[in-house]
Amino acid sequence: MWFKNLVVYRLPAGWSMAAAELEAALAGARLRPCGPLEMQTRGWVEAAPDGRLVYALAGHLLVALGTEQKLLPASIVRQVAKERAVEIAAEQGHPVGRRQMRDIKLRVLDELRARALTRRRVTRAWIDVEGGRCVVEAAGAARAEQVVEALHAVIDGFAVQPLKGDRSPQTTLAGWLRHGDLPPRFSIEPDLELKAPDKAKGSIRYNRHPFDPRQVQSLLAGGLRVTRLGLTWRDRVTFAVTELLEFKRVELLDIGSDSDGTADRGDEGGDAADEAARFDADFMLMTGELAGLLAEVDTAMGPMATTGASARQAA
Repeated sequence: MWFKNLVVYRLPAGWSMAAAELEAALAGARLRPCGPLEMQTRGWVEAAPDGRLVYALAGHLLVALGTEQKLLPASIVRQVAKERAVEIAAEQGHPVGRRQMRDIKLRVLDELRARALTRRRVTRAWIDVEGGRCVVEAAGAARAEQVVEALHAVIDGFAVQPLKGDRSPQTTLAGWLRHGDLPPRFSIEPDLELKAPDKAKGSIRYNRHPFDPRQVQSLLAGGLRVTRLGLTWRDRVTFAVTELLEFKRVELLDIGSDSDGTADRGDEGGDAADEAARFDADFMLMTGELAGLLAEVDTAMGPMATTGASARQAA
């Protein structure tokens, strides 16, 4: 197990919650199947092989939000409604009117919704109590916010803030590119995106392709902004950080990782105890590496802001 994309939030100062207490809170909002007239449901699912909603290890908590969504493309609804309208027009001897067509679409939607297939999606979140962070495995803020909202709904006082420093990420990343004054143990990778302030003027992207530092400095001097920069930390973790301080394509290096970014532990066969032991080892490895990485990013970007809009304030 390894989080490949990170959206990071700051926990409220001093926030803490026992795993058993959190388990009880989430149990009242488990994921349930979609009803006949529902298009989507959301709730908590097992976070680890042992079946618990909250997986806890060495002060770190893991939870998983599940979403069940019915697959019903609007094009299918329109197609069936059109076919139904042709049949009705033939029966009544004149074309269907606008209001009648609207009613036909609503009836078709209800019929198809009850029979539609469902798709399940799971989004995991790691709560680092000691580090004061909630890290959601998501490619963007929209999906991460769903997890934050769901946690806020079941936990009183769970008011988190987006990761934010006293210097803008764009300014910090541009300074690293201009002057090469990266923090210790960080190095630049050939993954870079520059954008003009005016969206109509486009962008330049180096995707795993070497770039000329002098050319990049010229582009920065011309007004382009850094919106994504690839980095390696301690020669162990490679990632790209964006202007929103979101972390993309996070990968663990040089320890025999498999395609999922977890350590290679040999034969995947064995009983439930072996599976649980592998999960423990992978989770400990991930949290150890990423907690260290995020702590040093905090330092590099400046003290985390304690003011500003929170992602979700307590009621």
